[in-house]
Parts: sequence; structure tokens; C-alpha cells
Amino acid sequence: MKGRRVAPGLVVMLALLVAASIPLYFAGHAKATNGPGLGALLVPFALVGFLVARHQPRNPIGWIFLVLSCLFMVSADAGMYSILHYRFGRQLPFPRVAVAATQAWIALIVLLPLPIVLFPDGHLPSRRWRSSFRLYLLITAAFAVWTAIDDWHAFTDKVVKVDSSGELASLNSSLGPVAPVFVLLYVGIVAAWIGGKIHEFLRSSGERRQQLKWLMTGGAISCIALVLTLSLGGGFAFAGIVALPISIGIGILKYRLYDIDRLISRTISYAIVTTGLVSVFIGVVLLTTRVLPFSSPVGVAASTLAAAALFNPLRLRVQRLVDRRFNRSRYSAERTVEALALRLRNAVDVHAVETGLAEAVTAAFEPTSVGVWTRSGS
Repeated sequence: MKGRRVAPGLVVMLALLVAASIPLYFAGHAKATNGPGLGALLVPFALVGFLVARHQPRNPIGWIFLVLSCLFMVSADAGMYSILHYRFGRQLPFPRVAVAATQAWIALIVLLPLPIVLFPDGHLPSRRWRSSFRLYLLITAAFAVWTAIDDWHAFTDKVVKVDSSGELASLNSSLGPVAPVFVLLYVGIVAAWIGGKIHEFLRSSGERRQQLKWLMTGGAISCIALVLTLSLGGGFAFAGIVALPISIGIGILKYRLYDIDRLISRTISYAIVTTGLVSVFIGVVLLTTRVLPFSSPVGVAASTLAAAALFNPLRLRVQRLVDRRFNRSRYSAERTVEALALRLRNAVDVHAVETGLAEAVTAAFEPTSVGVWTRSGS
């Protein structure tokens, strides 16, 4: 009960931090790199954290998401606050505290990998994980301490200068040559955790496999979004940030777990169909306008008609192929129904119909017993 009372308090605190970011952002003439947009990015983490903390107060994943959201928003607000004082000349109280608080974003690095290793019940998968978990805590604690030491210059420097994010412009890490060692250990441990989850997924079955499938899907979307953001720019990072907490929340709360197979198959199939139709559209346009003597409007119209004509046949064909690989239960059920319809198309014997129906149900659902009731005619 105590945990259920604390969770709304953290949500209210986060809401106040997001609300405070709006006047701070516009008071700085919207020139800060931090702003209310970060609050929108943190909504999925906060929402999932609140739901998990409310329904499973002993699961630390919910509290990790809530604390992460609050600390990251503290960093954003503190950055805009320090910008107002040091770059816009607004006389505000405790500006050095604000500069020091900008480093609260370190919580993202420290806390974000933890839900992965603790997924889904908040416990380590086995005792073998304890050594890596303790080493991770030691590394991140040392990193946080060194960051705090570096950030102490906000109180000791006579003249404080901040960059566009509100952090100390003269901030230099005291880690020095050992920094690469910390980075390699951090990345190595997180990679080992991810590999361990993949191994656990391959060996799991039933409900746990569905839970891990949600985690794998959210993680894959996040990685793809990160790669697209680094290579193409744009808002792909938002999709990645949203996918991870949502998939973790669904996996923990076990909400319609078995829809993940349908979601994966539909996503893959429509991605393939879209890519194929775009290729056909571009190919027909180039063929009609560059090779054949047609005008551009005629080429576009022909491409549109070709894509429209191919959509449904291509979608059905691709969907069957994808379901066969990623949604086997649906594929098997559809094949069973088709086989039953073919067998009973010309059947006139009631006993044969009953037997065929019972066999189809047994093959599709594997029940412990099957019964068929028929009503005799009057």
C-alpha cells in the first residue's frame, strides 16, 4: 500500500517538472537545446513506470522508470534555468546549484539497462548474473562519483560559463585515460545482458517466451530507430524511445501477450509490401517517362494503377509467407480450416462432418477432449 501511495507522488513531481519547463523554455526565447519536448519523450517511461509500480509495487522496474523520468527532467529544467542566469543575464537564485543539477541526466546511462536484466519480474534470471550485476553497479557508481567531482567546479570556479544545454562549458572529465576502460566494461556488461536475454528467449516456452518476445521486439525497434537517427536524422529516435518502455510494460503486465505474433507478422508483411509497391511505382514511372515516349502524368497514373492492382495479391502472398515464419499458430489454423472446408465441401454424411470437425479442432487447439452436439430435425 505504501508503494501505491508513493507512485502518484512521483508522477505529480514529474508533471510539475514538465510544467516548469514550459515557461523556462520560452523565457530563454526557445534557444535552449532542452525543452518541453523532453517531457513528451519521457511520457512512455513515466506511464509504464506508474502502471507497473501500482500493480506490482515490489517490482523495481516501475520505480526505475519513474525515478529515471524525474531525474532526466530535473536535468532539463536545471539546464534551462542556468541558461537564463548565465547567458541571458536573468538574476535567479541558486544558479550554481542549477548548473550542478544539469548532470542528473547521468541517470539515463545508469538506470536504463537495469529493466533489461531485471525483466520481467524484477529479479536476476539466475545466480550467474550476480557477479556482472555487482560489477555494473560498481562501475556506474564510480562513474557517478567522478561526474559529481567534475561538476563540483560549478561551486568552486569564480566565473561560470555554460553551453547551450546549461552545463559547464569548461567541464573536463577527470577520468582521463581510464575513461575508455569504463566505457568498454559498461558496454560489455550491457551486451552480455542482452545476449543472455536472447539465450533465455531461445530456451523459453509458453508465457515467459511471449514476455521475452515483447522485450526483443521493443529492443529491436529501438536499435533500428537509433541507427536510422544516426544515419538519416529526423524523428526516428522518438519511435525507438517509445517502443522500449511500452514493450516492457506489456510484457510485465501480461496484457494480451499472444498478440505479439500477430503484431510482428503484420509489421513485417506491410513493410515488405510497402517496399515492393514503392519499387514498382518508381520502376513504372522511370519506364514510362525515360524509356517509353509517355508524359510524366501518364507515367504516374500508370504507376498508381499498377501499385493498386498489385496491392491485395501481393499482401495476401506476403502475409502467408510471413505468418508461416513468425505467426505459425495463425498459419496452421488457416491451413486446418482450408483443409476442413475442402474435405467437407461435398460431404453429405453427418457422421463424416462430425468426425472432420472434431479432427480439425483437435489439430488446431489440441484440447484434452472434443465433443460435438447436433440437433436432430423435427
